[in-house]
Amino acid sequence: MEVAAAAGVYEEMLRVVEACAARIRWRLRPQSKRRLLNDIMFLCTGLRPVILMDYGGTMPQLQDNLCSLLHHARQEARILNPLRVMVIKDMLYLIHVQGLAEHVSPNGRSQYQLAFVDLEKSYCKLLANTEKNETMVELLSVQDHFSAKFPVEADVEPGTAKQKSGLPERDTDVECTGISIADATSLVVDLSAFLEGTRIALPSLNGWLLGYPVTYLFRNGSGEAATQNLSKHSLHIYRIYVVRNRHSDAKQSEEELLSFSVPCDMSAKRDEEPWAKSFLAGINGKLERCSHVWASARLEIEVFRSQSGVIVL
Repeated sequence: MEVAAAAGVYEEMLRVVEACAARIRWRLRPQSKRRLLNDIMFLCTGLRPVILMDYGGTMPQLQDNLCSLLHHARQEARILNPLRVMVIKDMLYLIHVQGLAEHVSPNGRSQYQLAFVDLEKSYCKLLANTEKNETMVELLSVQDHFSAKFPVEADVEPGTAKQKSGLPERDTDVECTGISIADATSLVVDLSAFLEGTRIALPSLNGWLLGYPVTYLFRNGSGEAATQNLSKHSLHIYRIYVVRNRHSDAKQSEEELLSFSVPCDMSAKRDEEPWAKSFLAGINGKLERCSHVWASARLEIEVFRSQSGVIVL
């Protein structure tokens, strides 16, 4: 009964979000609405710290709709309190503040065996995060900045509604851990100015922020060369699917948690690669910590035969 009740909190949260989306007249297509509900569930149950909002509309209306949705939904579902809208230049993200703090912390970064591909070089190879590389050093510097801006101030169980010290209990204008949260609902974290002095390209930053085990490295101004270098390779597309734990007669559904690509010649062992094993172990650990919501995960790998100019970073 306790497990079913705990899972019911999340089901109620989804009903609140869906009702609030209708109340603010956010006209989402069915596929986009389903993806939004899934992404919010992934954030609140600790499966992902950051979601890239590349659906649901365009800026600035997308930001307005997302802030309005959270403003209303948080009044009825406290489990949504740690969610914020993060802006970096023209990109919009939905984040879980505690989850992001844990993800960017030195301890969080050391838990998984990450790998990197230097796309600025015509001959790409897989790099460990211990290897000397100028672009990687740039990314590590940005990671340290994120860690300073999102400090882990308390142990917080994934998926709970506990708030970290320094986060607002109500919607007021505040400064949170040194980040300016300027809009009237205290929901927007704008890091555009914060990252102005960095040279790392936004797609590279996204690879790490979004939790991919392999990140493509390149700096601003190298996008065309990076695209051309990656286009020389066929890719393995890794897709992770998760299954909800249903406590009713409802049919179980499988949802895509995330997907990422790795050049085939750098992932010949597929799911047996060291970084893949570490990544999958991390996913399974997160599922176990929220087993009242999630039943299982499945990995699917497909091959994408690259052609020059097809890949867009």
